[in-house]
Amino acid sequence: MALLKLRACKPASVRSVNGKMSAKRFYVSGAVQGVGYRNFAQRAAGRLDIAGYAKNLPDGRVEIYAVGTAQSLAALRKELERGPYGAVVDDVAQEEALVEERFARRFSIEYGA
Repeated sequence: MALLKLRACKPASVRSVNGKMSAKRFYVSGAVQGVGYRNFAQRAAGRLDIAGYAKNLPDGRVEIYAVGTAQSLAALRKELERGPYGAVVDDVAQEEALVEERFARRFSIEYGA
């Protein structure tokens, strides 16, 4: 059985003025594992008032599930395209996602499969 650990950061307030939240999944490819990319995503999410998580995928990509306003999610994508020093981002794919309440209060880093 796989072990899953979460490291949480401060709670986020992800409600827009009208109370509407949206969610997206971003899949970042390139040299993005082993360079602090998940921590970078967590810091960017904190600045942008976004909840969700970041995790490494077995295929070498990093998945970011993000909950926030449309404007904050667009700003997060720009940050993800830039990445931290030492990362080489080849592509950031995104898809619409359902808002999962269990991830809508804070941004965490997931470990394990």
